[in-house]
Amino acid sequence: MTRETFAAIDIGSNAFRLLISYVERGGTGVGSSGSDSEGSEGAVEFKKAAFIRVPVRLGEDVFTHGEIGPAKRERLVEAMQAFAHLMRVFEVKAHRACATSAMREAANGPAIVEEIRSRSGIAVEIISGRQEAETIFEAGDIAGLMNSDKRYLYVDVGGGSTEVTVYSNRRRACSESFALGTVRTLSGGVDPAECERFRKWLKSVRTEYKPVAIIGSGGNINKAHKMLAGKERETLRLVELELLAEQLSEMSLAERIERMGLNDYRADVIAPALDLFITAARTCRIDQIIVPKIGLVDGIIHSLSRAAR
Repeated sequence: MTRETFAAIDIGSNAFRLLISYVERGGTGVGSSGSDSEGSEGAVEFKKAAFIRVPVRLGEDVFTHGEIGPAKRERLVEAMQAFAHLMRVFEVKAHRACATSAMREAANGPAIVEEIRSRSGIAVEIISGRQEAETIFEAGDIAGLMNSDKRYLYVDVGGGSTEVTVYSNRRRACSESFALGTVRTLSGGVDPAECERFRKWLKSVRTEYKPVAIIGSGGNINKAHKMLAGKERETLRLVELELLAEQLSEMSLAERIERMGLNDYRADVIAPALDLFITAARTCRIDQIIVPKIGLVDGIIHSLSRAAR
């Protein structure tokens, strides 16, 4: 058996994440492939070595002022310096750092990427919504969740954007990225025209493809799954999400933290996230939401592992 160490960094609109994983080849067991997920890839096992989430909302600056302010910029650079130290300590063989919606839209995004490279040695890629969705889809055997004769709607809700992909015969049929996200909603940065474009696109998908289920990703749907089903099952029903969303809407943030056990960084963003999943399900007349508990960092680790074969 051989073991290599890989690292993935996700610079999102709501937080920064570092996942360090051991990738063992030649084993037969099943190991953790990400922050909340488990899986294997043939004779390859993924075992989580470390996972760190830093709750800094770049989107609060970007979606209101168009750029990342000095305070959050410095916290981002310092986080990347810390991540670089940790990767050296763990003797990481290869890593990849990706930035998503907030950095895509920030006027000073390219300058910050250069500052991160200069001060930490980490080269950050600002990726498109489509690249983000495709990378997440690489995490684990997502295709194995699908019946080959049916169609599915893959929905990833982030802090600044929502990526939606239609899969038919286990292959991507079409995809679209929308400037709709949890931090963007809380910051008042959502354009009503974008909401209408979201619904119109979903209606066209319903008419042409008739998807039978949603495969959902993102920290908020993962948390909703844990609150509703725990480890008992992978699939949620639409009515369960609707009841949870209604329950949360009747609570203050303090009540969500005290009564529902939510962290302060999750208590506010979970509501707009559930609204987006519910909108997608209702518009496409879908009752089942499959939650494999994957994220961008999981997809990056899997892609690094494949590249190292």
